[in-house]
Amino acid sequence: MKRASTIMFTIGASCLATGASAQVTTIDGSADAAYGKALIIQDNSTGFGNADLGAIDFCNGSEVDSAFGFIADGMLHVLITGNVESNYNKLEIFIDAIPMEGQNPLLGNNSAIDFNALNTMGQFEDPDTGEVQPGLTFDDGFDADFWIAFTGGPGAPPKKGGDPAYDSYLNYSELLTGGGDLVISGYAGPGGAGAKGSLVTENGILAAIDNSNVLGVIGGDGIDNGAGVTTGVEIAIPLEVLGHTAGDDIRICAFINGSGHDYLSNQVLGGLGGSANLGFPRFVNFEDQPGDQFFVVPGEGGGGDGCFGDINDDGIVNGADFGSLLASWGSCPGCAADLNDDGSVDGADVGLLLSVWGLCP
Repeated sequence: MKRASTIMFTIGASCLATGASAQVTTIDGSADAAYGKALIIQDNSTGFGNADLGAIDFCNGSEVDSAFGFIADGMLHVLITGNVESNYNKLEIFIDAIPMEGQNPLLGNNSAIDFNALNTMGQFEDPDTGEVQPGLTFDDGFDADFWIAFTGGPGAPPKKGGDPAYDSYLNYSELLTGGGDLVISGYAGPGGAGAKGSLVTENGILAAIDNSNVLGVIGGDGIDNGAGVTTGVEIAIPLEVLGHTAGDDIRICAFINGSGHDYLSNQVLGGLGGSANLGFPRFVNFEDQPGDQFFVVPGEGGGGDGCFGDINDDGIVNGADFGSLLASWGSCPGCAADLNDDGSVDGADVGLLLSVWGLCP
């Protein structure tokens, strides 16, 4: 626990992301400037309820609107924006950090952590019929070698009455190429929401949720756009925990699942392009879906931008970039000056530009 406590102090409170944009990153469930632009944006409305409460903790819908990420100082930083409904729905995150290792499809002989979550999603042979159920199948080129699940909901009722507090939990496990339960796995919790409710595991994984998003996609099963959301589930993982080699890209598949890890939603990154919920995970094959159902965190450099805020790519954020931003003022979806990807250039983008003023790292 000494190691976990040390990491909690130095990263959970103020993680210096020198490899991204020399900005302090707080693990609190929101996108700091160090993340740069989003790596991928959701293109599917949500079949798990449109969140509209606006509270940092309790939430009435689940969606994954976008993903931010970077690698710096021996840590993988990832923010999956959106919401995780506080009915113990799951945000499942599968990571491919080691080339030529991992599982695709997901096997049925993994660790039984979190009430046998992985094996619920994995291969299964029916003892009565002999039917082999295939297991969750990822896109070609994605082999999962690590898994994290984040969830939350009401805790135990207070002894003196009143409403239960919000509790959050994180479970994780290695995924060996041939399966097996002789792996490093564990959990953290209960925590809460925001930086004060952040979770830390014994091997130094940190996580926090900010459930306050009311933007992003709407309810349904059609095409939509999740741009402009900057809060959700934020995770920082030591690269040594992932067995990652410096310089390699890291691939991530993230999706919302039911509370029993047994009903895969239509909220997947990358998106599904207009689809209903997918159902029992072990029968889902992402190769049947258009595009890739994963995104890539670059092994070198920062997040979605090499130097966040450097609109003219001259190696410094200064008055020239501010001029470019003003020239793009107003509706400007997808343009370089739209730093928060909300479809327009306005005061929020000015604030982000000023926060990274000066020489690029």
